[in-house]
Amino acid sequence: MPGGAGANVACWAVRSGCRDVALVARAGAESADWHREALERAGVRALLAVDPEVATATVIALVDAAAERTFLTDSGAVLRLATEDFAPSMLDGVGRLHLSGYLLFAAASRATALLALRTAVERGVPVSVDPASAGFLAELGPKRFLELADGAELLLPNADEARLLTGLPEPEEAAAELSRTFPRVAVTLGERGAVVAAGGVVTGRVRARPVLDPVDSTGAGDAFTGGFLAALLAGADDEAAAAEGCRAGAEAVTTVGGRPPRP
Repeated sequence: MPGGAGANVACWAVRSGCRDVALVARAGAESADWHREALERAGVRALLAVDPEVATATVIALVDAAAERTFLTDSGAVLRLATEDFAPSMLDGVGRLHLSGYLLFAAASRATALLALRTAVERGVPVSVDPASAGFLAELGPKRFLELADGAELLLPNADEARLLTGLPEPEEAAAELSRTFPRVAVTLGERGAVVAAGGVVTGRVRARPVLDPVDSTGAGDAFTGGFLAALLAGADDEAAAAEGCRAGAEAVTTVGGRPPRP
């Protein structure tokens, strides 16, 4: 099935009402056309660099009876996203740049992500970052991650990532602390919903929507991010954006895979 954190976010942003969403990514030659077609069917403009040597990233998702998942990951071509794959013109007319934290965990893609972040900041385009993986985050180091994400206007960690980044046990405390560094923070809490913070204080709490028959939690966080960003771009405040994110996340767990169900 098609997936990928950034690609999932892009598809859920379209699902939540964004009319023009583009994805910059790198795919292996063996499946680039298939991924491009899947993205375009979902309404996403696919700006894909094709890697002639390394296959597209592959993830095996193990889903248990409670619909919780564990990932086995081969990052493949995605972590070879090169600075040559990004052009400043890609930001022309863009309302927001979102970066998957996975890009910060390898040298080549890190350089590209930082180039895109710096270019966006120079142009006045707000940037959001999703830490993506508590495991990779621990390996990189919280301090290093925060240094790399400097300049982002919005941070979107889950509860485990927020705890790791701050050393604080409670996600709400962690959200408030992170908002001393980033102007906006939204922390997802799984079945408990989400909390938003700004200026060192919690500014809103949103309950998760009940799901009677969860099928697969793969991509629920990506769905939240896509819904949240779509709502922000439509003019919502942070708490209303979190509510839309929770709505999208609840929809995501009712279907298999990380993408919205096909219409």
